Amino acid sequence: MNDKGGFPKESGKFALQGVMNHKGDFLNLLKHANYPLKIDLPSETAQRGTDIEIAHSTTVVAVRYRDGVMIAGDRRATAGTSVIYDRAEKVLQIDGHSVLAISGSPAIAYEIARMLEHSFQYFRRSQLQELSLEGKLRMLSRLIRENLPMALQGIGGVIPIFSLYDLSAADDQNGGKIFFYDALGAHFENVNFATTGSGSIWIRGVLRYLSRFGDTRLQEMDERQATVTILRLLDTASEYDAATSGYNARAQIFPNIKTVTRIGVEDISDDELESCYAEAQPDAEE
Repeated sequence: MNDKGGFPKESGKFALQGVMNHKGDFLNLLKHANYPLKIDLPSETAQRGTDIEIAHSTTVVAVRYRDGVMIAGDRRATAGTSVIYDRAEKVLQIDGHSVLAISGSPAIAYEIARMLEHSFQYFRRSQLQELSLEGKLRMLSRLIRENLPMALQGIGGVIPIFSLYDLSAADDQNGGKIFFYDALGAHFENVNFATTGSGSIWIRGVLRYLSRFGDTRLQEMDERQATVTILRLLDTASEYDAATSGYNARAQIFPNIKTVTRIGVEDISDDELESCYAEAQPDAEE
């Protein structure tokens, strides 16, 4: 405003243009009109805040095979375009018959996994029985929902896959179950497979094809066939996604792969993975 209490004299065209340029931003409109503000408007840099590179995990996949569920994840953690760590653990055992596979921020995901594990243990010891399937799903939903503020800031998003074996299933049925979560904590059951992370877009279609039209469908594969298939999928993801690592032959770094069956959670050993990888990559020896 000028000394007489009005805005500086401008032609109607330019005054209108100034208002239009600052529509919805009253403080900047006053600044444009040379009004003497008594507060310092935050700079563009301050509004953006400090850029913090947070380590993220990448591709994880779960498939329902003949005996239960197989869950796998690559080992690379990245921050922007930098590789932070190549031995990250992305497949975490929660209890005797459930596993959490993480993609997103490891710092938040590991804390969610610890809280989930302790909650299951507390219920089991206090109630002298296992938490129900629905109770486990809702517990994880609550933890993910409570992390929503961090996810909205773009520095703490976690999109997990939760796999477990339902012991109430009949002996002649496969009790393996796979659940996918969104950032709000809603869970969805995927019957035969699920994948998430930056490399998942390259293998989701392959999983769909194998589940519906493969010579041996995912749900009909034995443990060896499922392991070879998952190694090939992760290798494919690593070929097209820089944030996903494949098998590192020089350092002998293999993906994490676990199985969840009626007898419990088991790891696929590195020796077994090396043997399966030789089968998964027949051209490597040529």
